[in-house]
Amino acid sequence: MEGDIVQMGAFIGAGLASIGMGGAAVGVGNVAGNYLAGALRNPSAAASQTATLFIGIAFAEALGIFSFLVALLLMFAV
Repeated sequence: MEGDIVQMGAFIGAGLASIGMGGAAVGVGNVAGNYLAGALRNPSAAASQTATLFIGIAFAEALGIFSFLVALLLMFAV
């Protein structure tokens, strides 16, 4: 009985940690959308901002990967 409660808490925590993956998806969409809006306003400056776009996407996606790792640790390390 006690092990079931611990496992239930781990699964609830993993589900809550998975919310971060949705936040990462929103962050990537925000970065890409703002880049596209800026590129449409000033097409000549779009080429110089491509590296910044990829760095922003990488940072936003890293947060999703970290939340996925926390969810896996909560599910399988207990």
